[in-house]
Amino acid sequence: MPTSKAGVILRATTGKWRSRPREEQGGGLEYHMSSLPTAAQVKLTLLEKKSRQSAETAAPPANRTELWRWYDGLPDAKKAKARMRAEILDAIVALHRNGVTKDVAVMTVAQHHNVGPSTIYNWLKLVAGHDRADWLPCLAPHHAGRTATVECDPAAWDMLKSDYLRAAAPPFSDCYERMVRAAKEQGWSVPSERTLLRRLTATVHPAVIVMAREGAEKVKQMFPAQERDRSHFTALEAINGDGHRWDLWVEWPDGTVARPNMVAFQDLYSGMILAWRVDQTANSWSVRLAIGDLIEDYGIPKKCWLDNGRDFASKWLTGGIPNRYRFKVREEEPVGILTQLGVEIHWTTPYSGQSKPIERAFRDFASDISRHPAFEGAYTGNSPVNKPENYRSRAIKLEDFLKVLASEINQHNDRIGRIARNCRGRSFRDTFLDSHKDAVVTRATEEQRRLWLLAAEGVTVSNRDGALKLFGNRYWADFLHLHMGETVAARFDPEFLHDGVHVYRLDGVYLGHAPVLEAAGFDSADAAREHARQRRRWLNANKAMLDAERRMSAAQVASLVPLNLGPAAPPEAKVVQLPRPVLDLKQTPKPDLTVVQEERREALVTEFRRPDATPAKDEKTLRLEKAARIEAAITAGTAVEAEAAWFTRYSRQPEWKAFKRLAEDFSTDAQATA
Repeated sequence: MPTSKAGVILRATTGKWRSRPREEQGGGLEYHMSSLPTAAQVKLTLLEKKSRQSAETAAPPANRTELWRWYDGLPDAKKAKARMRAEILDAIVALHRNGVTKDVAVMTVAQHHNVGPSTIYNWLKLVAGHDRADWLPCLAPHHAGRTATVECDPAAWDMLKSDYLRAAAPPFSDCYERMVRAAKEQGWSVPSERTLLRRLTATVHPAVIVMAREGAEKVKQMFPAQERDRSHFTALEAINGDGHRWDLWVEWPDGTVARPNMVAFQDLYSGMILAWRVDQTANSWSVRLAIGDLIEDYGIPKKCWLDNGRDFASKWLTGGIPNRYRFKVREEEPVGILTQLGVEIHWTTPYSGQSKPIERAFRDFASDISRHPAFEGAYTGNSPVNKPENYRSRAIKLEDFLKVLASEINQHNDRIGRIARNCRGRSFRDTFLDSHKDAVVTRATEEQRRLWLLAAEGVTVSNRDGALKLFGNRYWADFLHLHMGETVAARFDPEFLHDGVHVYRLDGVYLGHAPVLEAAGFDSADAAREHARQRRRWLNANKAMLDAERRMSAAQVASLVPLNLGPAAPPEAKVVQLPRPVLDLKQTPKPDLTVVQEERREALVTEFRRPDATPAKDEKTLRLEKAARIEAAITAGTAVEAEAAWFTRYSRQPEWKAFKRLAEDFSTDAQATA
């Protein structure tokens, strides 16, 4: 190679070396290595190899702590080489201690492991001055491998990343193809697709890629969920509730086929399902009644976690069933009922199943109960794209669904081998009962129990017998006679209507409990005798109350009433009015009229005389006359197309056929008479 700049430029010009402008400061030209003479290429290759060997034998970090930190970051392949080298050196040290000279030991071990003696001597230099405990990081390979990167134009790299990191989540191959098309237009230099894909995954954080292509909610799942310990609770100290829509078709008593919704409450300490209600829709009625079942069976909890999401909360607080009755069912918030009972309310993160452990139970229900063999053919699939082959081939009767559901929820609570921290291999029910027997539980009073019952306003007490009619049932009690004809409010449980209703005044004053009046069979003599006995007892009780109230006989009352004989003589009138004469029109003489005046009077009477009312024809007569007219027009060939079409439809009706038969009969009789 020439030693001067001018000589290099002359050689490059005459040899037509491949070159490009130099981008760094100072300018100039850069020449490709393949354009150099062969001897120069060999020399540069040897220099590169020597520099790589020197990098491999570079000294490790001097600090022992840093040395081991560096070793811990190496891959297993390099750590395995370090262990192999340490074993070779241990063998050499063992031979040397047994009297073998160092060189002979090196030659022997090198021949046995097929390693060059010079290589072993280099390893001995690496561990010289280090304790045996620190040989592994000293003997580990120190070369960094291939670190050269293929150049990519910054504009092309920015375009590729911006195209790939989009919410549309395009495939990387499509993004690379668009970037290559732009590179040809702009003159960018770009490497291969696999090279840029490796560079993208190595330089862009995975969370950033997920954020750009799948959204923030997906990135949240990459952050470890908080593990909440529930062992400090006791049974019924804390509960959580949520709603679940079943993936089943159920036939309701009114014939409707729909997917049922369930509201359930779970004990946070044990995981046991405490109470649940099912309805066609997610509504506040089910929530209140489920709360009532829980408190009735187990007691009043101290804390309750509810979903604060707009969708679910609106179902609880404003959802309802269409009103099919004259009275109105009062909307009362379940949260307000819990507050009145002294329950501490906590709101969870909307749409966050991790905040409510009951979601884990719902996942088991969706797998175990929805796919139960008793529901074969009614399973809808857990998504529109996962419908079974026999989709909607069957609908389960509501009573059958509730029977299997109750059995499977009990099985869920009784299954042993639970691995939760509080269960320790026991079932949810055993865990709950073991803690519940020692827990301090507050029971609801009779007045508090009525809080979660549904309240129907606008129920009228019968004026005749004082009975209430609600959902097709009749209810009656003695106190209702005091409110006959009044409008009252009734609290009831829709699933236990035969347990009676609690009656309130519209201002909230409690009146009493009215039991249901059971309907008896028409031919049931026993029911008739029992009804007669109850009526006699009621009549006798009212007679006794009447005797208690009526302490005087009618004669005694009459004897106490003074007689009013009136005044001794009628009063005399001081002003007298004469009678007025009565005018009799029939006896009034007619005036004398001339012939012309008499004719004029008759004309006026005739003109203003009210015409006789003609009876209006009904719709049937009008239809028959219209049909007869159109039939005649069709026979004459003058019928309008629209009227002919109407007559064609009408002629098939029984009304016209009967008219025709009647007309034929009368026509036949008339001809026979003639």
